[in-house]
Amino acid sequence: MTGTDIWEPHAPAAAGGLRPLHAEGPDLGADLGADLGASLAASGAATARPVADGVVEVTARDAGPVRIEWRVPCVDATAFWTPEPRGTGWLPAAWSAPRRTGLAAGAPIAALVGTGDVALCAFAAGRPDVLAGAGVVEETGEFRFWAQADGELTVRIDTSGRHFARCLADLAAWWGEGRTVDIPDAARRPAYSTWYSMHQDVTPERVEAQAALGKALGLDVIIVDDGWMTADRTRGYAHCGDWEPVSLPDTAAHVARVNGLGVRYLLWYALPFIGKDSAAFGKLGRHALADAAHLGAVVADPRYPEVRDFLTDRLARAVEEWGTDGLKVDFVDWFSRGPAPAAGPEADCASVDEGVRRLLAAIRHRITAADPQAMVEYRQPYVSPALWPYVTMIRATDCPLGPQENRQRTIDLRLAAGPVPVHSDMLMWHPAEPPEQIACHLINVLFSVPQVSVDLAAQSPAQREAIAFWLGVFRTHLDTLQLGELRPSRPDLGYPLVTALGGDTVAVARYAALPVDASGDGWRTLLVANADADPDVRLTGGSGTAVATVRDARGRIVREGEVELGLAAPIPVPRGGLLTLRRA
Repeated sequence: MTGTDIWEPHAPAAAGGLRPLHAEGPDLGADLGADLGASLAASGAATARPVADGVVEVTARDAGPVRIEWRVPCVDATAFWTPEPRGTGWLPAAWSAPRRTGLAAGAPIAALVGTGDVALCAFAAGRPDVLAGAGVVEETGEFRFWAQADGELTVRIDTSGRHFARCLADLAAWWGEGRTVDIPDAARRPAYSTWYSMHQDVTPERVEAQAALGKALGLDVIIVDDGWMTADRTRGYAHCGDWEPVSLPDTAAHVARVNGLGVRYLLWYALPFIGKDSAAFGKLGRHALADAAHLGAVVADPRYPEVRDFLTDRLARAVEEWGTDGLKVDFVDWFSRGPAPAAGPEADCASVDEGVRRLLAAIRHRITAADPQAMVEYRQPYVSPALWPYVTMIRATDCPLGPQENRQRTIDLRLAAGPVPVHSDMLMWHPAEPPEQIACHLINVLFSVPQVSVDLAAQSPAQREAIAFWLGVFRTHLDTLQLGELRPSRPDLGYPLVTALGGDTVAVARYAALPVDASGDGWRTLLVANADADPDVRLTGGSGTAVATVRDARGRIVREGEVELGLAAPIPVPRGGLLTLRRA
């Protein structure tokens, strides 16, 4: 097998020529593992070793670029999974443009998923900066993977045929070996965001009012977004860089009042942007990676200590001086957009990724020195495991009023985020949204940490009941929903059914008229959240009896009684409602 037998209009030729590689030791496990063993190749000095049934670890080394390449039969394939927005649900061609991942963009992990949600092949790279390609080979019907990097590259390849989420979880656990990731409890608590509800029209009074209303509903954190550092309300980023609390006077007292409500406080920063209307532009504008003219800003170059020191001081001030509980660090992916200019003599590192790493490490060090429980939110698409030491939560990228998008993005993130909590994009809705649909917005992000961004004072009593009820479900069943084993179904269809298993509780979210598996003796509580218009929830595979409680979208009990699991007729559960089954 060579790197020249497939047309690659978007990718470099295989580095140094590829040579067949055999994994030493016992058979790789499944039949697909044997097929992989016959189609594995690498450049440079390469080795392969089995690490588990159907899992092989391949390492290649050379003075320049190295590539590892392999193919599997594309049989019963349904989807190609990646953790990127809109990255799942189709099969690319082998000649498609490769993905380039790095510290500030993407994560080097992917899976070919087959019928029954098994992973026909999943892989991850052991370093963040990888060029990776994948796709159907038209000439043979195989699915080809390759990964390339400079110097040394290690990949783990899983053809064990297990559920794709289990394979991805194991690959994420491999990333986590030897890493320390400190996650404050508050990073897993429902949050309020000011972005969609206020945009830039931020004032202390408005923030404090929403924090108080949110706390009563179950929102324990508030994230104050864009607008606090400027009196301008025309959007854009020309005023970023100085980070003075123009719209939040007497900031420390304001933050203290919010904290006094029992609400944690995070403040937003567009980290890379130095606005052309800021005083910082005159100081740092010469150290720019790019000119984002349409945004009214430049992208700061973190390879310069002067830039890192300035930005670290600006962001750490929020925790050190104003008493906030952390930071929302936005737009980190902008550091990785486009080729970087040559570093000048004042730079102390040649790599932009290394400059970003040093900057984020400095910020994290400063704020946790002031508050060990300080939080930091990052956002898709900068989801690299190399960022885990510097983050406490990752949010799905923007999809306003898009419940299915929010569901798919949060589930995709969960599958690759390891120990880091995943937050939804902020939930918003029209003032006339019925409680049932508000409940569905929340059910669509049931396996993440919900963020809400509507004017809570404008919600009707029924709307508030729906918010409070479902936030209570998130809080009560946090261990299962966020920390349990995640088993999403049918990535090719956007996950119409998602299951989480934790202890003796199983939680299922139903987004289409699909049956729910009630089999197994391990569960004592089975939750079924219904976000589909069809109310008839059909249970399959169960035996024995259970006590069923059905609540509507507002949490009101509409049905109770004992059911025979093996013989039960469909149980009506209203749209936005919750079925709870309990066994003794």
